Amino acid sequence: MFDPVSALGGKTYDGFAQIREIGPFGMISLRCDLAEKALPALIKSITGTKLPAVRQIEQKDGKAAGWMSPDELLLILPYQDVAKTLDTIGKKLAAIHCLAVDVSDARAVFRIEGAQAAEVLMKLAPVNLADLGLNELRRTRVAQVAAAFWQNADGFTLVSFRSVAGYVMGLLEHSAAPGSGLHLR
Repeated sequence: MFDPVSALGGKTYDGFAQIREIGPFGMISLRCDLAEKALPALIKSITGTKLPAVRQIEQKDGKAAGWMSPDELLLILPYQDVAKTLDTIGKKLAAIHCLAVDVSDARAVFRIEGAQAAEVLMKLAPVNLADLGLNELRRTRVAQVAAAFWQNADGFTLVSFRSVAGYVMGLLEHSAAPGSGLHLR
């Protein structure tokens, strides 16, 4: 068994907000009819959370289930649990049309923290962050690339494709550079 590595080796940056690449995490893209009766119990058994509402992420003890689209969830769990979880999903949802794929190594994950963390994303994403609620998940663009992010009590978590991790880190660093704040406070 190999030791998984994150895309940028845990790179960090301290500006007017703190940027950290975090992970690696286990991530499963689960596509199916989200109204399937078996789904709430399955999600609870995998993540310990309820099925997320539209544009929400449910988190518990380092695991999460996020609503990505009307027929897609993103499941976040320990990296080493992915294979076993995919097997469980295959067995529990065998009678329905679904797709469950390990996307762990195809994603990069970042944390944006600090009192001005929202200002970093305000510069990069076409999202009204003033109206973004806690645990509200947004799928959007960050400059020129696809991303998803959500707000926790202490900052934001951002997920992008691993292939553009260096670009995303550069965007976040530039956006959080000292002296470049939006001065909203």
